[in-house]
Amino acid sequence: MNLTPTAMEALKRHSKQQAEETTKADTLYQNQGLVFASLVGTPLRRRNLTRSFKALLRRAGLPHTIRFHDLRHTCATLLIGKGFNGKFVQELLGHATIAITLDTYSHVMPGMANHTTAMEDALS
Repeated sequence: MNLTPTAMEALKRHSKQQAEETTKADTLYQNQGLVFASLVGTPLRRRNLTRSFKALLRRAGLPHTIRFHDLRHTCATLLIGKGFNGKFVQELLGHATIAITLDTYSHVMPGMANHTTAMEDALS
């Protein structure tokens, strides 16, 4: 999968910020070649990720009940709601089968809400 220009720019900004953090950490930094690492270069831990995410929610004025995993659901819901192919969304999410994706997100698929005219629309 190719990255969009927006994603590439975000990664470039992240790389620049990470380089600054590496310099600040000096000898404490443990370069393990990670793209997303702690401030000292070690793998991110779930507890630290959750703490950082909750701080972002506070800054954005969003409810603290939103979970990091909810971002995944939001992504899938937005893509399917915009009419993206279910197979594409399945592969993006890493679901084993398209049935999992469709069972979970079909309620947001365009045209799924109006069951009363579905057969009429299909036959016309």
